[in-house]
Amino acid sequence: MELANRVQTLTPSSTLAITAKAKALKQEGHDVIGLGAGEPDFNTPEYILKAAKQAMDEGLTKYTPSGGIPELRKAVADKLKKDQGLEYNENQIIVTTGAKHALFTLFQVLLNPGDEVVIPAPYWVSYPEQVKLAGGKPVFVKAGEENEFKITPDQLRDVITSRTKAVIINSPSNPTGMMYTREELEKLGEVVREKDLLVVSDEIYEKLVYTEDPHVSMAQLSDDLYGRTVVINGVSKSHSMTGWRIGYAAGPGEIIKAMTSLASHSTSNPTSIAQHAALAAYSGGEDEVMKMREAFRERLEVFYERLINLPGISCEKPKGAFYLFPNVKEAASNCGFRDVDAFVEALLEEEKVALVPGSGFGSENNVRLSYATSMDNLNKAADRIEKFLKTHHK
Repeated sequence: MELANRVQTLTPSSTLAITAKAKALKQEGHDVIGLGAGEPDFNTPEYILKAAKQAMDEGLTKYTPSGGIPELRKAVADKLKKDQGLEYNENQIIVTTGAKHALFTLFQVLLNPGDEVVIPAPYWVSYPEQVKLAGGKPVFVKAGEENEFKITPDQLRDVITSRTKAVIINSPSNPTGMMYTREELEKLGEVVREKDLLVVSDEIYEKLVYTEDPHVSMAQLSDDLYGRTVVINGVSKSHSMTGWRIGYAAGPGEIIKAMTSLASHSTSNPTSIAQHAALAAYSGGEDEVMKMREAFRERLEVFYERLINLPGISCEKPKGAFYLFPNVKEAASNCGFRDVDAFVEALLEEEKVALVPGSGFGSENNVRLSYATSMDNLNKAADRIEKFLKTHHK
């Protein structure tokens, strides 16, 4: 039986593919260092686990409203008010089965066939696929290393057509770890207003920032931009809850209403127990979040220095998230590989270090390395990469 056209053009997730291959090698008994996974290596904090257990003990295991339990939507509103000064009522918030589902549902209710969404490249691998699944057209804008992987207002303006409906801003970014400043967002916001666009503001890494400059949301900048922005976030990265699958979207009421209606016919509701765990995450303090952030900061400092001192590798120092996105084109060429993908494949086969090739993120000269692993693993990985480069250098 022939499959639907919409799925025949999908590109498999490169991050999941490399993680699966690394796991397969581990199961064969190899000592694999995986730097591909996009999730914290810490367990979910104990107070959140206790809240989930309590929810089960109290029988909170039934269907919930499709948009999430009212207590959690209020907790999300309180979080947005406290952290960013943003005022949302509960009807402007939907709780979803992970932030990925929030994005998927948003594009489904937003896009008609042929509508265009501007996606800065490098990009998270699921953005273009989700846009295509909704019948839309991804329009890529190359965000170069010379501008810290961030697009400029002129670049945005140049690709806008009569079919352009939205632009995605992911700050801090996966895969680059770069972050837009308030001034940069204000200038992009001028184009957004001028061209009557919606901003999809993916802020899933907003708690993992390592500079004195705070994370800023486009929705904070003006009343007009607030009304043009859908904030996407969740507990996966901030509270090490990737497997719990709780995210949210906050934005204009009519969009959230449509998303909630669609969710009622797809997932029914996010898992009830996970919602109560997320409620504890947002209701509790941030001591555990800050401990995790400081651990990532320390790892970044050590691993970044190791990496930039390797021959043929250059790297912009990230401002947030837990990824490095170095340019390894010269290293791959010096080692005799036809391209970076072949370089990554050989590194995994020979030295058992798993990286994700940048081609999956729209940047074929780079690789993504996650430092969401122990300092010992990071140092071992750096040693193995150095050995690999010496072995293959022509």
